[in-house]
Amino acid sequence: MNRSSVLSIGITMALLVGCDAEEKSSTTEDAPKAGAETVVTEIDAAKLPPELLSVVTNAVPGMQIDGAERKEREGRVYYDVEGKRSDGSEVELDVLQEGSEYQIVEIQRDIPWTEAPEVARTAAASSEKAFEPARVIESTQTDGSVIYELFAAGAPEKPSLEVRVTDGKAEVLKEEWMH
Repeated sequence: MNRSSVLSIGITMALLVGCDAEEKSSTTEDAPKAGAETVVTEIDAAKLPPELLSVVTNAVPGMQIDGAERKEREGRVYYDVEGKRSDGSEVELDVLQEGSEYQIVEIQRDIPWTEAPEVARTAAASSEKAFEPARVIESTQTDGSVIYELFAAGAPEKPSLEVRVTDGKAEVLKEEWMH
């Protein structure tokens, strides 16, 4: 599960300086805002800051971390931390860095579209952009809402439609969700 998905510059620069030859940086056009670039750096899980690891393992006890990416976009720095829950299911946590603090902004997993709540599926079906998704990412937000990112066949880079469910009500988002 990988999403092409906010820490102080000083700490992040220190991380980049400490990256070994196996870690790679790249710049890509980010889908949410035209012209906004995202700088992506693969980070070895063993080199993640202890404070970040603590936040991740508190959120998903027993998580086995398989990899991480640092993403800098529009003045924000995120870490996408991927791995497996203790039951073996895949999970990704998007962690925002603000200064020396780390905050989980969403916890993601791939799901079959049939497992999404009926209210989300109904909202998507009633959209003028309705389609049968080839991939669905369920993104649980820290505010209690859940974003369903729907990917069209042949378009794996960004969601073609997003549905936000809050308090049992669904809305099709007009703009891609911030995180």
